[in-house]
Order: sequence, then structure tokens, then C-alpha cells
Amino acid sequence: MGSQPRETLPDDQTLQACQQRLGYVFRNTQLLRAALTHASSAQHRLASNERLEFLGDAILGAVVCEVLYHEYPHYLEGDLTKIKSVVVSRHTCARVSRRLGLEEFMVLGKGLSSYPTIPQSVLSDVFESLVAAVHLDGGAEASRSFVMQHMLDEIRIAAETHHTSNYKSLLQQVAQKEYGSTPVYQVLDEKGPDHSKCFKVSAQVGRQRFPPAWGRNKKEAEQRAAQNALCAISGQPAPYPAD
Repeated sequence: MGSQPRETLPDDQTLQACQQRLGYVFRNTQLLRAALTHASSAQHRLASNERLEFLGDAILGAVVCEVLYHEYPHYLEGDLTKIKSVVVSRHTCARVSRRLGLEEFMVLGKGLSSYPTIPQSVLSDVFESLVAAVHLDGGAEASRSFVMQHMLDEIRIAAETHHTSNYKSLLQQVAQKEYGSTPVYQVLDEKGPDHSKCFKVSAQVGRQRFPPAWGRNKKEAEQRAAQNALCAISGQPAPYPAD
């Protein structure tokens, strides 16, 4: 994947290798050629990937929003917005392009192709252009599958990073919005020697007590109890057993 970008349109053999890398076979390979062509190498800007990038940006955002909506039912709108902004950022899209080794398939002008590294914005744009090309070639389901194939791990990493060890804060937001109340945490049981106690804690909002959870200390037990409560609120099974 260390090949230099090209200054001429890729031949059929190169396009075939690119499609294998992408995990998608185009019916209309002209769309693939257009997606790989940067404005610096095109005869005019309408022959570059700029219009595809415009469309791909919207499609990528819509697919990511739908995935976040279904995968994280207990996240608030503000949290979903922050996670989405990370997933569709130039940094993330460029990282996916590098992982796919798209540099060796891109068509760049002499100025860009001589750079030691391709700018992040160019790598980001080519991924969004490919999303649009797949959409135009195969339809909405094809583009959704393409985004899921290459971005699902990025979505999960962004979501987990955003909410790592922050379930108490999230539960407080949900409780205040849905119940008009603040959660309280109660220690229901403890076991083990003084130097290594485990605690069983439950979260309670108003009169409703949610499934408790054990932790190696009170802080961990409270975080787990908060996660159990969030899952109960959204109709999902508790991730931590009560016993």
C-alpha cells in the first residue's frame, strides 16, 4: 500500500484492484474513476470528484446518524451529535482512506502527487466521493452497506470513547429529562475483606429502583448500576448481573 498516487486515469486492472480493496464491484466504472480523480488533475472541476464529495458527505452523515439512533437508544441528541461529528470528520475519513490504501489509486495533479504525504483533506474527500459513487451505482442499500463495512468500527470507537466511565453523568441527564429527578445510589450489600471489598449498588430515580450491579469499589459499582439503569430505561437487558 506504499505506492505513489498516479497522474493518469487508472486502467481496468488498477480499477479491479481498487474494487477488491473497497469490497464493492461497480457496474459503471466511470463513477469509480470520477471518485478517484482530484480537481488538481482534472481538465475542469466538473470532471473531478468534487460533486461526488458533496453528495457523499450528505449520504455518509445520514447513514451514521441512522446507525447511532438505533445502536445507542439511551444517548441524548447532544451526545449523538458529538459522536457523529467525530465519525464524519476529515481525520476519521482520511484514516479510513489510508487503511484502504486509496493513495495508490487516486489521480492527482503534479503538485499534489509530488508531496511526501497526501493532505488529510484530499484523503477525506476521496472516501466521501466513493460513498457517493457506490450510492449512484448501486442505490441506497449499497451505499449503506459500504459505509457500515468501513465505518462501523469507527462509530463504535467514537461512541465508547465519548461515554467511557461516564454512565452516571448520562443517567443524570436522562433522569432529569425523563423523570424530572436526580438519581441516587444505594449500597445494598458488600463482601470481602476490608482491603478488598466488593460493593453491590443500585441506582434509583424517584421511586423506581433499577437492577443493581457489583463493583470492585463503590465508584465502579455506581457506574455499572448507572449503565444497568440506562439499559432498563431503553428496554435492553442489564449488562451486569445483580448477583
